Amino acid sequence: MLIRNETAQDIPAIGRLITEAFLTLPQASGTEASIVEALRTAHALALSLVAEDAGEVVGHLAASAARIGTQDGWALIGPLAVLPSRHRQGIGSALMAEALRRLRATSVGVALVGDPAYYGRFGFRTFPGFGVAGCPPEVVQALPFDGAEPRGELVHHPAFGPHQPQ
Repeated sequence: MLIRNETAQDIPAIGRLITEAFLTLPQASGTEASIVEALRTAHALALSLVAEDAGEVVGHLAASAARIGTQDGWALIGPLAVLPSRHRQGIGSALMAEALRRLRATSVGVALVGDPAYYGRFGFRTFPGFGVAGCPPEVVQALPFDGAEPRGELVHHPAFGPHQPQ
């Protein structure tokens, strides 16, 4: 399996993969593929990694710039998607490991909204006073690279939706 940057030829496969991966998740909004497309169109993807196996795109991870409270320099991972037929094969973990390796060089830390049982294995955790309006606090997690605790609202790109503090 190869983890690499997306290419223009990957874009249709990435959209299909994200849609298929999120179909079975109860928290899915159905907009996940369009979020990545909007980030791409806005040139707001800090990372767009694919996992390729035997010439097929089997996983994808997107990351974009974010702010926590008044602190710039954060990255937001999302969505992370793996073809359902390829779950539990280490594809998501490989994508996350490569993303974290790359983001350490450009970010003060990484945030995401997701399952604590899954993302905790990478060092993500919740912090008091850190969150996203309308999200359960236990799913809003961060991994600071400098050890500083994030405080405040996670401010993401408008592609993720309208709920943003000013």
